[in-house]
Amino acid sequence: MDWSGLNAFVAIADHGGFSAAAEHLHLTQPAVSKRIALLEESLQARLFDRLGRQGVLTEAGRLLLPRARQMLAEAEAARRALQDLGHDIGGRLSLATSHHIGLHRLPALLRRFTAQHPRAALDIRFMDSEQAYAQVLHGDVELAVTTLGPTEPPLQATPVWNDPLRLVVAPDHPLARLPKPSLADIAAHPAVLPDPGTFTHRIVAETFARRGLSLQLRMTTNYLETIKMMVSVGLAWSALPQTMVDAQVVVLPVAGVQLSRRLGYVTHGGRTLSRAAHAFIALLQSDATP
Repeated sequence: MDWSGLNAFVAIADHGGFSAAAEHLHLTQPAVSKRIALLEESLQARLFDRLGRQGVLTEAGRLLLPRARQMLAEAEAARRALQDLGHDIGGRLSLATSHHIGLHRLPALLRRFTAQHPRAALDIRFMDSEQAYAQVLHGDVELAVTTLGPTEPPLQATPVWNDPLRLVVAPDHPLARLPKPSLADIAAHPAVLPDPGTFTHRIVAETFARRGLSLQLRMTTNYLETIKMMVSVGLAWSALPQTMVDAQVVVLPVAGVQLSRRLGYVTHGGRTLSRAAHAFIALLQSDATP
């Protein structure tokens, strides 16, 4: 298989044209065009319609694209596995994680990993959990350490930590004066939460929806530290991980309500993980909580 041609093909599809793909691959446009011409000749199929500077996928191109992504990801996995074979664990571990987990859960594990495997290079990317899922699916990273949500094959999710959420307000917020606030009491005040598409937002919204209640959102942001700041100055209530609760906020004692997230790691069931990834997963599992 012409790997350089496949790489150029995916780059054109991702970046929308031959010029942009050439810039991404650090090649000249004629070199990219030649790779595509050789690939089309070997496959006996036209993959792009050239419309000005754009490359628009043909039917054959659309059929090839997901298979090309998978083949390139498998080739990279094979390269990493062969690189690590018979040596101390080295190579590169590509890891996606959320900002909250990266700040509150991973530092100690990363220190242990780098101490045990100094030859391994870490490529850590911070992003929302939903984006991390997509990165694993497309082969951009080996694994993601995230809030776990609905997971379908070929992705595989493994829980590591239970992460209780607490409904919180500022100490001088009107809700803090209620001895036993209900969800209806809370829903009458504005909230600040992560974006509606996030796993955490769904957990909170579904809890209120089961009681026939809707949320009043003052704003949304995926940075929990920003959410905590807004809560602490009395602008809204929110649901924060227990690990972030301190004297700046007050936990609302809502009877019969337990909110919790599951945090863990996500891998692609069809890809071979590097030895570095296996070593890091072992550390994650050693830190697991019931």
